[in-house]
Amino acid sequence: MRANTEATGKGGRRGIRALSLVCALLGLATSAQAGGAIYSFTDENGVIHFTGFRKDARYRLAERLNQPRRAKPRAPRDWRYDGLIGLTARQHRVQPALVKAVIAVESNFDADAVSNKGAQGLMQLMPETSVSLGVEDPFQPTQNVRGGTLYLRKMLDRYGDMERALAAYNAGPSAVDRHGGVPPYRETQDYVTRVLTYYRHYHGDFAR
Repeated sequence: MRANTEATGKGGRRGIRALSLVCALLGLATSAQAGGAIYSFTDENGVIHFTGFRKDARYRLAERLNQPRRAKPRAPRDWRYDGLIGLTARQHRVQPALVKAVIAVESNFDADAVSNKGAQGLMQLMPETSVSLGVEDPFQPTQNVRGGTLYLRKMLDRYGDMERALAAYNAGPSAVDRHGGVPPYRETQDYVTRVLTYYRHYHGDFAR
């Protein structure tokens, strides 16, 4: 069968770009075979950088090659707080999808949630954190999201990348400082992975 070489327009260009992306990823996987791993770094703007070796401390293991993949967690769907999230996130220069992802992982959108450690509300603020952020009622969604988003902004400013900021939100900045990055705690590592996965799912909720 003769190949059709007359594909033009936007569809053709999209196909070329998609093919280029596939080739680039295949090249990365091939170059990483010697080390058996691919590393990634998510910057403050949500851009993910991949490499076949660990360039610096910001890069984390993204995948080991030739090993079975675990199913990615599915992001829960809930739109009740999107207006509040969008407004508050933009006030504090945080991406709304990231705030929504933190809420999904922290409380599954339950404004009355209380953890076994005493964290409260949508963004699971500890009582002492609520006081420091000026949150009088952590079960009031507007106050909780405002306080949690402000704290997340502080962590992003402190560490300069999403992974360490999220690790600090979960385990505390002292743990991140002590380990020089994401602590080697399974709970924290799983937390960072889940939030970043949900974050990518929720981008479309705020594209309007």
